[in-house]
Amino acid sequence: MHAYTASGALTGLLAIEFASQHRFRASFVMMAIATVIDASDGVMARRLEVKRHIPHFDGALLDNIVDYLTYVVAPAYLMVCAQMLPGGVFGYAVAAAILLSSAYGFCRTNAKTPDHYFLGFPSYWNLVAFYLYCFKLRPALNAVILLGFAAMVFVPIKYIYPSRTELLRRLTITLGIIWAVLIAYLLATLHSPNHFLVWLSFSFIGYYLIMSVVLHAWTAWALHRSRVDERQA
Repeated sequence: MHAYTASGALTGLLAIEFASQHRFRASFVMMAIATVIDASDGVMARRLEVKRHIPHFDGALLDNIVDYLTYVVAPAYLMVCAQMLPGGVFGYAVAAAILLSSAYGFCRTNAKTPDHYFLGFPSYWNLVAFYLYCFKLRPALNAVILLGFAAMVFVPIKYIYPSRTELLRRLTITLGIIWAVLIAYLLATLHSPNHFLVWLSFSFIGYYLIMSVVLHAWTAWALHRSRVDERQA
């Protein structure tokens, strides 16, 4: 099971290699494969009770190492190679903001909350890079968007953990599967993507961000009401 998780590192390496060759579709495909591995390894590990059978091995640490490579380093490198960032020092400063903010996000002890949310923007830079690549925005605008997400890593908003957040879990997974099918098609046709399908798939990202904020507000209100009720009891 741990070998399956570690295999994501190979896809991250291949994503970087393909990006260096300007084979950006192949690079995104490797990132997509890494995402599939990441989305499935935790579920499989819990069902197989890997932690009980191999207690001396920290699977969560391995997962974070692989995720930092595939979700942060590989897409940041692709955006540099694809000239999606401004030229010169400022472009590298934006890339540094991605790398450093996510290093903080991965190392914070409360990055995943007890009620199964991510705290702060969960470093989905592979998705950010994919949509910026499809939208073909100006590098300066890309930089503004990327810096905004880098700042959101430090803002303690709870984001949906798709496979584990209980509220709206069935809806989130159903929409996520539909989104994954659309992404697979878009990757196959990335040289000339269907813009309607790009925006249709992007609606799931909108759902994810909006519902994360809504559920964050709802859980914060519920916690506040519970504390008020305790004081009044």
